[in-house]
Amino acid sequence: MKTGGQLIVDSLEANGVDRIFSVPGESYLAVLDALHDSKIRNIVCRQEGGAAMMADCHGRLTGQPGICFVTRGPGATNASPGVHIAMQDSTPMILFIGQVASHAREREAFQEVDYRAFFGPIAKWATEIDDAARIPEILTRAFSVATSGRPGPVVISLPEDMLTSLVDAPAARAATPVETRPGAAEMEELAALLKDAKQPFVILGGSRWNEKAVADFQKAAEAWSLPVGCSFRRQMLFDHLHPSYAGDVGIGPNPKLAAAVKDADLVLLVGGRFSEMPSSDYTLMKSPYPDQKLVHVHADANELGRVYRPTLAINASSAAFAEAFAGLAPGDAPRDMPWAEETERLHQAYLDWSTPPKTGPGAVQMGPIMEYLESVLPDDAIFTNGAGNYATWVHRFHRFRRFATQGAPTSGSMGYSTPAAVAAKALFPERPVLAFAGDGCFMMNGQEFATAVQENLPIIVVVVNNGIFGTIRMHQEREYPGRVSGTSINNPDFAALARAYGGHGETVEKTEAFAKAFERAQASGKPALIEIRLDPEAITPAKTLTDIREKR
Repeated sequence: MKTGGQLIVDSLEANGVDRIFSVPGESYLAVLDALHDSKIRNIVCRQEGGAAMMADCHGRLTGQPGICFVTRGPGATNASPGVHIAMQDSTPMILFIGQVASHAREREAFQEVDYRAFFGPIAKWATEIDDAARIPEILTRAFSVATSGRPGPVVISLPEDMLTSLVDAPAARAATPVETRPGAAEMEELAALLKDAKQPFVILGGSRWNEKAVADFQKAAEAWSLPVGCSFRRQMLFDHLHPSYAGDVGIGPNPKLAAAVKDADLVLLVGGRFSEMPSSDYTLMKSPYPDQKLVHVHADANELGRVYRPTLAINASSAAFAEAFAGLAPGDAPRDMPWAEETERLHQAYLDWSTPPKTGPGAVQMGPIMEYLESVLPDDAIFTNGAGNYATWVHRFHRFRRFATQGAPTSGSMGYSTPAAVAAKALFPERPVLAFAGDGCFMMNGQEFATAVQENLPIIVVVVNNGIFGTIRMHQEREYPGRVSGTSINNPDFAALARAYGGHGETVEKTEAFAKAFERAQASGKPALIEIRLDPEAITPAKTLTDIREKR
């Protein structure tokens, strides 16, 4: 006989879980008690939104569900941004929520919420466990749902009395992985389409990738001499210095890259959905009928034909397709491909586009800072960021080289970078982890810097402080020039805040001061924060706020 709390922990261990992210609550004390005797590491966070974002980052870097525990009511609603991120990003995640006792259900008891109704629209599956004996069954299903097809978040509500009840239940077993592979006929048709093409283009995105899959696809790109772009915030899926890499198909893409997608006669879309942001509001490929022939590869059959009608639909995971594609010989040397010169041209255009500017308004120049980071960081360094114009400096000017080096939400959620960096450093303690945040972005979940201190995880947070909600100010100046409203921020001394938390703090007010500040941050061995005080005029790498206001 075991309690529901013990069965939850047993099921997690059976599925290979070695860490969870949580904010404690009295509604799931039985689980906390069972964790006391387990080998699972419980990373205790400061707010449920940060905990859920840590679980999301864990899922996106490993392909295995990130696990998060929160309490009922406010705890659950605080966690909802992380669930939304995981859904839009197709990230495997399981959120456990303590729930009111069964006798109090549907009385609007203390902190009661109907979690099926609340999370149903933004989760892949939302359920509640009424009978503790069914815990092994439901958790096996949860791991399967979270990882199969199009991965996503599962939300499980745990009534308090269910967790303390003693039951006889079967020993938990691990969920069986579900793989979907391309058929021989589909691969033959793909080969025929490629051989008839004059100007193909590849876009990689979504999830269900791993290090081997990335290497397999690189091999295939070399064999076919294909130009390859990565969808918005999926840049870790292809080596940016590989001669086939054409750039980031994201917000404000290189105009030459955008033209290449529009002018392509064949687009191979692997793993992603090519939604509003990467498609430039569905203009690079038209919905529902693209001008280009489209080969869409996705692990979930429901995504094939959902937004774009493909010429060829291949129901396969990214990893399985990459393996099959790597074995599909073109029959011609890459130099004989009619598009080989275009591939070279697009790669050079990417190199030009991703070379940072050396000048700009104010005493701090972000271009040289990015050049410095590129020169000192190893290829396996992990970059995380949330949302804001500051993220452009990472997306455009950092050249990603390896898988599992990027943590950034395609949903455009602010407050992601610091908690994501904590999760990444816990996974890869030997690798440098940099969190980029704007001043507005950092203040949304910056309290998780305290979690990094508590867990002794020496991340480096770079806060780009311009005293405004930059992206919104940019749009405001474009649409309502000179009518500033609701976009100014009065900030604390971020470096002093980091020291107050027990970390290392630096303030950079001149470009040349950054390198020494970064060296001191690394040498401290502590979680560190480097505040860059940036002139608000430096709103984008190419245009100032004044340029935008005056429509120059």
